[in-house]
Amino acid sequence: MTAHDRRDLAAARRIVVKVGSSSISGENAGQIGPLVEALAHAHARGCEIVLVSSGAIATGMPFLSLDERPTDLATQQAAAAVGQNVLIYRYQAALREFHIVAGQVLLTAGDLENHTHRSNAQRAMERLLGLRILPIVNENDTVATHEIRFGDNDRLAALVAQLIRADALVLLSDVPALYTAPPGTPGASPIDTVAYGASLDEFEFGSVKVNGVGTGGAATKASAARLAAASGTGVLVTRADLVADALAGAGIGTWFAPNPAPTTPVPVHASVD
Repeated sequence: MTAHDRRDLAAARRIVVKVGSSSISGENAGQIGPLVEALAHAHARGCEIVLVSSGAIATGMPFLSLDERPTDLATQQAAAAVGQNVLIYRYQAALREFHIVAGQVLLTAGDLENHTHRSNAQRAMERLLGLRILPIVNENDTVATHEIRFGDNDRLAALVAQLIRADALVLLSDVPALYTAPPGTPGASPIDTVAYGASLDEFEFGSVKVNGVGTGGAATKASAARLAAASGTGVLVTRADLVADALAGAGIGTWFAPNPAPTTPVPVHASVD
């Protein structure tokens, strides 16, 4: 059932949840527990949950004795290789008490552009969900290059929602909703609902106006939300610690209404030689 309103999240069949590095790494590593608990409650009612989680590089940095995010690609890849392992371990440790098994899915932009790779990814995720496994998706930073990266995991989450035809997408942030201007700016107010097709030109997120290819922070979330909504997936943007309320259908965050007549996706073959 496509979520036409945020209240529909409480009964949605399939939901993609995206969480950023800052919410689950460093000083906030302890927030994995509450996040997992919220996902587990939705899972227990029969919802199929896919978690798109950033944080591999940030999680790996302390193990490489790095005080700040590396700028060279090779060190980023090394940090990701170490951090992804630790990150999945932390998620699985938190999921264990709920008797849920995680399945790791690492993707590059090329995987979703190549028909064969896209078909394989879709088939694997459908099977994981059918087995009641909780897929945890991240960009494959160990092999991705600057030229072929998604750019941000908000966009990755929107593409995953398209891939598995999710009923809803929840983008978790560090603010309770998107605002008409940066929070704290005089006159800035939270945006409750964005109707499908509505222009966002009047809003400014940081220094970037949303034009469909936002770069950074709230702009990428708005751009990703519009991408998913165009495919018929309703999107909620809210703060990470409000995820339990979000999945319960509470009246929080910024809701992007889905396209009421989305174009039928191109079928992906069930088997590939």
